[in-house]
Amino acid sequence: MMATMKKLLLIDGNSVAFRSFYALYNQLDRFTTKDGLHTNAVFVFNNLLDIIVAKEQPDAALVAFDAGKTTFRTKQFDDYKGGRAKTPSELLEQLPLIKRLLDDHGITHYELPDWEADDIIGTMAKAGEEAGWTVTVVTGDRDLTQLTTAAVTVQVTVKGVGELETYTPAHVQEKLGITPAQIVDLKGLMGDTSDNYPGVTKVGEKTALKLLEQFGTMENLYANLDELKPSKMKEHLIEDRDQAFMSKDLATIRQDAPVTIGLSDLAYRGPDIPALRDLYTELEMRQALAKLPADPAAAPTAAAVEASAPAHFVELTAANLETLPAKPGQVSFELEMLDDNYHVSPLIGFFLGTADVTYVSADAELLTNPTLQTWLAQQTLVVFDAKRNQVAAHRLGLELPPIDFDVLLASYLLNPDQNSNDFGQIAQDHDYQLAFDADVYGKGAKRAVPEQPALFAHFAAKAQALATLTPHLIADLKDQNQFDLFTDMELPLAQVLARMEMQGITLDQARLRDMGKQFSQTIKVLEEKIYGEAGVKFNLNSPKQLGEILFEKLNLPVIKKTKTGYSTSVEVLDQLRGGHPIVQDILDYRAVAKLNSTYVTGLLKAVLPDGKIHTRYLQTLTQTGRLSSVDPNMQNIPARDEGKQIRRAFVPSQPGWQIFSSDYSQIELRVLAHISGDENMQEAFREDRDIHANTAMKIFNLDSPDQVTPDMRRQAKATNFGIVYGISDFGLAKNIGISRKQAKAFIDSYFEQYPKVHDYMDKMVQVARDQGYVETLFHRRRYLNQIHSRNFNLRQFAERTAMNTPIQGSAADIIKVAMINMQQMLEAEHLQSRMLLQVHDELIFEGPEAEMATLAKLVPKVMDSAVKLAIPLKVESSYGPDWFQAK
Repeated sequence: MMATMKKLLLIDGNSVAFRSFYALYNQLDRFTTKDGLHTNAVFVFNNLLDIIVAKEQPDAALVAFDAGKTTFRTKQFDDYKGGRAKTPSELLEQLPLIKRLLDDHGITHYELPDWEADDIIGTMAKAGEEAGWTVTVVTGDRDLTQLTTAAVTVQVTVKGVGELETYTPAHVQEKLGITPAQIVDLKGLMGDTSDNYPGVTKVGEKTALKLLEQFGTMENLYANLDELKPSKMKEHLIEDRDQAFMSKDLATIRQDAPVTIGLSDLAYRGPDIPALRDLYTELEMRQALAKLPADPAAAPTAAAVEASAPAHFVELTAANLETLPAKPGQVSFELEMLDDNYHVSPLIGFFLGTADVTYVSADAELLTNPTLQTWLAQQTLVVFDAKRNQVAAHRLGLELPPIDFDVLLASYLLNPDQNSNDFGQIAQDHDYQLAFDADVYGKGAKRAVPEQPALFAHFAAKAQALATLTPHLIADLKDQNQFDLFTDMELPLAQVLARMEMQGITLDQARLRDMGKQFSQTIKVLEEKIYGEAGVKFNLNSPKQLGEILFEKLNLPVIKKTKTGYSTSVEVLDQLRGGHPIVQDILDYRAVAKLNSTYVTGLLKAVLPDGKIHTRYLQTLTQTGRLSSVDPNMQNIPARDEGKQIRRAFVPSQPGWQIFSSDYSQIELRVLAHISGDENMQEAFREDRDIHANTAMKIFNLDSPDQVTPDMRRQAKATNFGIVYGISDFGLAKNIGISRKQAKAFIDSYFEQYPKVHDYMDKMVQVARDQGYVETLFHRRRYLNQIHSRNFNLRQFAERTAMNTPIQGSAADIIKVAMINMQQMLEAEHLQSRMLLQVHDELIFEGPEAEMATLAKLVPKVMDSAVKLAIPLKVESSYGPDWFQAK
């Protein structure tokens, strides 16, 4: 009987630590102990170790580190790695912790003066292969793929460290078209900007690969240079011969480094649980603690028991429903789907996680069983993504009982920077290991339902994760004074949004097709006109050909160049208006072509069999709390110019009904007036003045609103909203077409008239500096990790964000409250009217014409009273037979 081959695991410590640090770089503030020690890299590195060790089950393991900046390569080439930025201090302080983590995990770590971690790994990989072992290398650096052989596999981190791409000789050949041994020849020819060695002048990857395909190696290439035709490339090859071979040598990972360790020194010892418990406690890694086996000397916590227990499951069928627990309790629930769009995605099963066991099923229809429905109605549900589950249940003709907790929404409030909807990613962010859906189901066209044992195990692991994470997230929400934001706003809003999405909005497809025909005719007319003005036919959609027409044939001034030629962006064309009639016609052509492709063709494709558009609102995407819309994006339907005609195609679902629209007027400026406490701005709103005309009077030093011209008001409006977003004089000048000096005078005059707005801006920047985040009126947080950055642009962006987030975020929160209250009012008044869409500060309804007068009184009243500000909110309402006429 053949003996099992031993396994050697080699990890590139520096590159994996670097990737770990930047995987959660935007969450530095969250991963900081009470003593101010950063832990984000330790957290990610720890998760990676858990995954890799469990997967590989190594007999021996080593993590190699660089010993310092000086190596034999820096002696050979002074500028080797010279372009790299200094390692952040927040990462440097974590490297000793990572090494301590390795000790506690029972994994050897090693470094060798004058040599890089790559060379240690190369040497030990060769030793392992020669001993007949299989070797796995884990790294964030693709240079190590040169080590791949039949016995050595290199796994390279992708997207932080959340995914690993496996390189074998076959994969290297498939991906690059060369063998692993040729990678150093490739690097010798093209150089490496990351490691800062030169290669051959103007030889990039494409050219280098062609040369290697022809000659195999650099040595053979230089031995046969005469075969190349005379060219600049050949001249560069000749001139740069020495630096090419130097670059190849620098790129070559040594496999004979003078290491002082052998395979026998690398035995994997397994984790030291008491030591890990002490480290996790010290670093405040609560979820990692919960996953450790119980301490025999201490009473086990519920979280520790749940997290360490195997994910047991029982397949639920119609025949064994009586085995469900008789008593009500907390149930982890999910209706699982294969795709993101839950309006149409196949339903592949569900799970019910109880205190004792998780029940799983690949038959979603089983949920319609009356016995199961009765049982489910008595339980308290904990889910991941309440809205997704509610919509999916609705497709089965069911309405879920009230959902008590949503892990996705809670995690989003705690960390708005993380906008993933993958439960595995969210769990990892909270120090809990759970497989990513992409790893279980695959990606894109390769997504598929796995065999039932694997599918059910994933269901059970999710149920266990929900049960374990819930109490910790509740505690974190309470610690951050955000529990009320969760229970009173985000969770109820998910139910309102689910109802709106399920309702959908009717699209008059015939009317939209007619618009498409008109747009197509307009496009043809514009094409012929443009060809006439150009004097030649060309591909209007080719920036290269268009650039040649505008800047070579018609000799218009070149505004901007790109790597591929002339820029013909909208920004460039705007500056060329008036220079030639063709410019305006091209802009018109692009606008109409976009309307036809994006809105006519795009919307018609999105119609479901019921004749309606069912968008999806992303509740956990933006850092400000604003909702986003996808599949299709209903917040992006044009509201101005020719594009607003598209809104005529959105009509009521029933004869005799109307579309009703209510819109907050200048809500962000009203929030600014409230938050800043500026008396002049508040007075303008209380007296219901035109705030833009009022600002124009201030910055132009006018005595009467009658003196304000439309252009003055336009410039004042841009100033008002620019201030909200922390605009600079440069930005304002660009926006309204004035000099930078004039823009600075506008801003200075603005702050003279509204001095407390300026004070507010300064205060918010200081708050961000002091605590690392700012909050809305409802305690929604936005973390600003770059507020102390040495990079001026990053720091300035963080400062502008600190000024804007409390305004924009509070405005978003206010309309969310209004939506919740409005849904409650529609039900309380027993109205047939229903809410269909939220588009920024606007709510869209449909209802019987007889209810329009009621809505006209009710909706503004509810929206006005969503929050009590120092100045009144203002709502403008109207209705009509379609969305266009309702506005």
